[in-house]
Amino acid sequence: MDRSVAPSPKPPRRRLRVRLLALLASIAAVLGIGQSWAQDYAFGWDPRSGDAWVDTWLGDVNRYGARYREPFVDEMVRNYGAPRELVSELLGARRWAAGDVYYACALAQVLGRPCRYVVDEWERSHGEGWGAVAQRLGIKPGSPEFHRLKRGFVPTYDRWGRPIAIDAELRRDFPNRPSVKSKRAQPSQAAREAGKGKSADKAKGPAPRKAQGKQ
Repeated sequence: MDRSVAPSPKPPRRRLRVRLLALLASIAAVLGIGQSWAQDYAFGWDPRSGDAWVDTWLGDVNRYGARYREPFVDEMVRNYGAPRELVSELLGARRWAAGDVYYACALAQVLGRPCRYVVDEWERSHGEGWGAVAQRLGIKPGSPEFHRLKRGFVPTYDRWGRPIAIDAELRRDFPNRPSVKSKRAQPSQAAREAGKGKSADKAKGPAPRKAQGKQ
């Protein structure tokens, strides 16, 4: 057998490109950020709720829902009254962003309507943004209903065990929570502040457990 002529190697650029894409995907998965920009959402991602804080944390809901789908679905079912099959269908076949699913069900809860009612409204009018849709349904910025909508993020995040930084509007409801130091809420900043709080708690020692009664 004549070994003097070696087979020509494959072009390296394609292999390098494949490896680079795989590396980027792995990094995105570890950081939990890839789904927010790579996911092919049916309506894209542009909430336009009319409140910068709400928009920021809805984006964080996208990241949580993409990475922890089952706990996200459980939250919508148990605490927002959404049918499990509807939430699963929206996230799956209908390719909704988790932030849109959350906001539709949260709006429905404040309105006292089924989640499917707001889902249908959003599918008809998503081009207007959540702010316009919410106003048409009767929830105006600055109203008690809108404040209740914002306030609902906090217990949801508590149930997920996920840190959240509040804005000035929510300060009176949660005086001991980390707050936003800039005009835009930053989830990474919230996580750092929450981490500092945990370190301080460890230094002081474990807090005594309290018996939980019915709320």
